Parts: sequence; structure tokens; C-alpha cells
Amino acid sequence: MSTPTSRADVDVLVVGCGPVGALTANLLGRRGVTTLVVERSPGPHGQPRAFSCDDEALRIYQQAGLLAEVRDGMRTAGLVDYTDGAGRPFAEITLSDVDFGLGHPPLQFFDQPRLEHALRAGLARFPHVELRLGVSLQELHTDADGVTALLSDLDGDTRQVRARYVLGCDGARSTTRELAGIRLRGSTYEEPWLAVSGDLPPDAVRLDRTRFVCDWRRPAFVSPAADGGYRLEFMLRAGETAARLEHPAAVAELVAPYVDPQRFQVRRAAVYTFNHLVAQRWRAGRVFLLGDAAHQMPPFMGQGLCSGLRDAANLVWKLDLALHGRAGEQLLDTYEQERRPHTEEMARITVQMGRIFLARSRAGAKLRDVALRGLQLIPRVRRLVRRFEFKPLPLHRRGWHVGGRPAGTMFPQPRVTAAGGAGPVLLDDVLGDGFAVVGPAVGPAVAADPRWRDLPVRFVRVCPPGHAPGVADGDYLEVADADGRLAAWFVRHRCGLAVLRPDRFVYATGDGPDVSVPAQAATAG
Repeated sequence: MSTPTSRADVDVLVVGCGPVGALTANLLGRRGVTTLVVERSPGPHGQPRAFSCDDEALRIYQQAGLLAEVRDGMRTAGLVDYTDGAGRPFAEITLSDVDFGLGHPPLQFFDQPRLEHALRAGLARFPHVELRLGVSLQELHTDADGVTALLSDLDGDTRQVRARYVLGCDGARSTTRELAGIRLRGSTYEEPWLAVSGDLPPDAVRLDRTRFVCDWRRPAFVSPAADGGYRLEFMLRAGETAARLEHPAAVAELVAPYVDPQRFQVRRAAVYTFNHLVAQRWRAGRVFLLGDAAHQMPPFMGQGLCSGLRDAANLVWKLDLALHGRAGEQLLDTYEQERRPHTEEMARITVQMGRIFLARSRAGAKLRDVALRGLQLIPRVRRLVRRFEFKPLPLHRRGWHVGGRPAGTMFPQPRVTAAGGAGPVLLDDVLGDGFAVVGPAVGPAVAADPRWRDLPVRFVRVCPPGHAPGVADGDYLEVADADGRLAAWFVRHRCGLAVLRPDRFVYATGDGPDVSVPAQAATAG
């Protein structure tokens, strides 16, 4: 066992290499942060547990430089409907008509083993990032300069690693959370569910859409999935056991209305229960919790993994600034300040969706169906449902920004044509990994402002539609706003430029060189 020293062996120790841990390590790698990732499992998890993500998640994968790799094989969901037990719909979400402006479809289905492989393979891009499998966390000791972690491998050999920060991405039963002395608060739902994942040929699919079957006798969720697969979930009835429902004959009977059971190759059939739990705090000194280690929510909106990815996108760039002496503890405190309210709001909406989905009496289900059909005769309510407007948008009401909206909101991501570029690309692809100052009022005077010299920043002048961008000079360039979305955003918010954080939330807006610069922000808004 090595002797702890004041000097860190690595900048960041990431505990857990599921999707959240692997994504976190990729984001750290992009920023040149020396990182050790440890995962207790000796090989890939191999289980298709999480299976959906949204446009925010895809934008985060894009920021990690892995969009093409993770999107390979994904399936875009165009329609989600809610039906009674007889298959009669009482609500529909037309996702094919939904565009939240972030550059990606609002709902995608993926295969978790394939996703994890792509994320882990991405770590090979960075010589300063190391992944060790079959290694578990045993102890944590924090002092003013860093954290000493005791790690053990499958042979029982132990070693100490010194890190400046530790990120617990080790799931619902987080060892990091336990060692940090942080407790969970919330509820564990008693209703067990059977989750079934499998593969089948296209002509063996009997229901080719995503559906919540709101049958009071047995609620279910069914959907075509990534790579030609299919996902189904069924609530267990009173008295039913996992052993009985996981039996192949029982699985075949349950899936038969939706797929041909004779040609459905089951990869996983497992009973689980879900939680609505949030850690009392997400930080203990130099130890942070992300993903399921910090929060767990029911699955009815598919936001569990997405919330963990948002955690990583929020925290990593702040750690990078702190590690390079450009920010202090106050900025790191805004991680929980910004992420907790959005996560809790998403969980509340998810629980409310579950109450609609899980009506467990004939009378209650009938009342729900009639009420929702009637309410959707009101145009505003119909739009709220069909356009998925009840989903909480990315927004920080308090945190590291200056002023009110649009500060604290996520900046849109249309396609643009950059000077010297061959064709339209998504905006983030020209913004770089640091801060960005974007808008029609951006010019040489803004870029030359000495207040920016200590921050990684790119300056992007938005040209009017039809104007050919002509400048690409280091960190100053022009882009053509082909469809006018950026111009419309600046007109709507009555500003000439926006200062964007590395996670693409708006830090501040203004009209010229007098705009607020992040380095001067003394307090969280």
C-alpha cells in the first residue's frame, strides 16, 4: 500500500463507469484533466437497463465528441400514445412535431451495452484518462488539499490513490455516498415491475409504436427499441412473484399482444422496483455525487439517466476552472444549487405521470380516460399534451449567471455555416469546449476586450440569413444563420450578444463590450 502524499496522483477520481461515469470521464478528458475511473465490475455491465434519452442528453454526447458513436443504432420515437386496456388512446404525444431547439430529436431509444461500449471506447482518446475494471472503493479520507481513496481489486490487493476531487457515479447503492456520510430521502415504491428486452425481425412486431398501456388490471409500457429490438415493462399483480413472471412461458404470454413470442429472442427479463429518492446533499467537501448516487426517480418519463448526464455537463467544466485556479469553491457550490431544483421538478412531473398511468381501479381508470379526453378538447391543453410541453425545460432560476431570463436558460442550437466550412453544422461544433460569446453584435472590439484573457473563450458573430461568413481567425469567426433562428432569438430577447457557459447555458446578455464577463462574477445570482 502506498503512503498518502499532499500531491495528487490524479486530478479527479471517478467511481463507477456506467453511462454517467463514462460520460463524465470523457468530458474530463476533453478538458485535459488527469482522471482515474474505477469500476467494481470486471467487464461490461451487459444489461439493457436504461434505454431512452432526450435532446439534452444527445447535446451532451455531442459536447463529449461522441455523438456519431452513441447515435449509431438508436431509434427515434415519433409518437407516444396512452391507451386504456382495450387499446383505445386517450392521449398522444406527437414527438415528430416537437422541436425544443437543441438540435436533436426529443426522444431516442438506445441499447445500453452498446452505449457503454461507445463511451468506454471514447476514453482511449485521452492518455491522461485511465479506466481500471474490477476495482472497488473501500475508504475515503478528505483533507484541505484533496482526497485519499483506498481501492481494492478482485484479488484483495489494495492501494491508495490521491485525488483533488472524487466524483461518485456509482449508482443507487453508491459506496461513495455511504463513505461520505450522505443519506437519501424519499420513497421506494412497492409495486414491482417486470422489464423485458429482446430482439426480433421486423415482421414479428405487432405494435410498431411507443405505448403506455394504462390498463388498471396490469399497466404496461411497450416500444420498439434500438437496433431492431423491443422493450416491454409490466406491473406485477398482487400475489405474483418474480420467479413466476420471469419464467419464459409467462414472458411469452405477456408479450404476445405486441410481438410474436415465437420469434422474440429475450435478452433480459428481470423484476425491479423503482424509487423516488434524493440525497440530502450532493457534495461533501471534495466529494461530489452524480446520477443515481445523487437522485433516483420513477421511469415514466425516461429521465433517470438523462438527469445524470446533465449532472456531468454541469459539474465538469466548473471543476476544470477550479483545478486551473480560475474559480473557487463558490462556483462548485452552484452544481447542486442549479441541478437539484430541475431534478426535483422532473421527478415531481414523473410521479404525477405515474399517477395517471397507474390508476388501479376500473372506476378510477374510467374517470381518468374520460377526463383526459375531455380536457384535450381545449386547444391549449391539447397542445400541452401533444407537444410535450409539460416536460420541464432546462432552466436555472438561481445559480452562476447574471440577470434574469434568458440568463439561466439553455441556448438554442440550430445549424449554421461557418467561415471556411463545407456545409451546415450544429452550432456547438463551432463553439469549442470553453465559453462562447455569440451574436450579431460580436465584433473585433468585443473579442479584443482584455477582460477575457484569462478564460478559454470563442467569439462568434452571427451574420444575417443570406450573408456569407467571411472571417475565421483563431477564436473569432463568423457564422451564417441559415434559417434565422438565432436572429429571432436575439430579437425576442432584445439583446445583441449572449455569453454562453461551456455547458451552453446563458451566463449573461448584452449589446456590446460592456457585457458581463464570467471572471468578474463575485456571487451566484
